[in-house]
Amino acid sequence: MIKVLIADDEALVRTGLRLILESDPGIEVTAEAGDGEEALAQVRAHRPDVVLMDIRMPHLDGLAATRRLSTWPDTPRVLVLTTFDHDEYVHTALQNGAAGFLFKDTPPRDLIAAVHTVADGNGILAPSITKHLIDRFTRGSTAQTEARRRLTALTPRERDVIAAVADGMSNADAARSLHLSEATIKAHVTQIMAKLGATNRVQIAVLAHQANTT
Repeated sequence: MIKVLIADDEALVRTGLRLILESDPGIEVTAEAGDGEEALAQVRAHRPDVVLMDIRMPHLDGLAATRRLSTWPDTPRVLVLTTFDHDEYVHTALQNGAAGFLFKDTPPRDLIAAVHTVADGNGILAPSITKHLIDRFTRGSTAQTEARRRLTALTPRERDVIAAVADGMSNADAARSLHLSEATIKAHVTQIMAKLGATNRVQIAVLAHQANTT
């Protein structure tokens, strides 16, 4: 059972998110919070696996609360859920330790899948956000040359996997596409990150697009 904390300053939004998440028998919403300070207190009290974190909240915003959580031992995975898609919010959220970033208009099925994804230790970004980040970091022929040089360390199968990641596929989607097991995909992603000196899936996706391999 995945235990979830919902942090949002609008009670109606929290209620809607609870109804969506608890339609999945594998998810339990154990607590709610209306601001960042309350979210931190509820994390201490309930030890959730995943926190759905709004950005704009009173007293302490979601970005600052995420940064504080990242310094705690056994910190929950934070999935930022917002109506804003400003690059600086995305960049700051990821820097502060967020495992994912989605919009509040994400379809219910995709939101449930995202909670499972981050609970399993993987990262996730809305496709449009991934495109923004890629557009921001893939300008210039020097970047392409360097990215292609780094990708020479990968095997052909690892190149297939990194292309799937760059297309925004989850491990399960990549497994179906490449006719491999999900565990094999996960092992490949771990190996790819080690070879490329990357710390998350977003970084390897950016590299793939820099090299223009997708």
